[in-house]
Amino acid sequence: MKVRLLLVAVCAVLLPAAANAAPGHGNRGVLYTYAGQLSAAPGSTSLSLAVQSGNRVALQSLLGQSDQQTFAYGASTEFLRWSGGVPTVVSASALDAGDWVRVNVRAPAGSSLATIEATAPGIVGDEVTQPQPPGEPLFLVRGTLTAVGSTTVTMNVTGGNREALRLMIGQPAPQSFSFGPDTIILLWQGNVPSVISAGQLTPGDRFVVRVRAAKGSTLAQVEASEAVHLGDREPVSAH
Repeated sequence: MKVRLLLVAVCAVLLPAAANAAPGHGNRGVLYTYAGQLSAAPGSTSLSLAVQSGNRVALQSLLGQSDQQTFAYGASTEFLRWSGGVPTVVSASALDAGDWVRVNVRAPAGSSLATIEATAPGIVGDEVTQPQPPGEPLFLVRGTLTAVGSTTVTMNVTGGNREALRLMIGQPAPQSFSFGPDTIILLWQGNVPSVISAGQLTPGDRFVVRVRAAKGSTLAQVEASEAVHLGDREPVSAH
């Protein structure tokens, strides 16, 4: 009986999480992420980069291909320059050769590289220099914001990355996470972010919490660690 109850608890957490964390939702397609250095300043409708990393589906699309690739972009593409964890909307002309960028494209599952490259990215994130690997793992949870306190936010967790979901097995969906003066809080309006205060957060919104904590941390330890980012209405294709 205990084993059966544990399996039910696991399914209660992981099934909705899988629906939320899946790369594609409905007809939105799969998220392909490519990261590398710009080979030249972007042209009027395209940018070229030496791809050095990416998510699994993106790297699969590159099998047998050169690391030098060109991606089309359009009026719907947002260019974000990141500095100190805060993004600023810029034009393509603000990007320079040698900048480290991340290109996020949504295309049907199994698309060819040519199809992906012809599809305008939702977001191109410019980090200028290659980011240094963080010293601690990322615990990311998604869900719906339900309450905001002076130092904590409460949400109904419906998804997240593997590190976070492992800690959610057998736990109730409502959870509270800490934030502090160094936490960056962003409100996303479409693909455009702006920095806000905790007092401007709106319960009921789609919400993302990012926490860096020591490997092997318990859920209580993660929740007590100051979040590095809170994302209100954050799109799936965000940085």
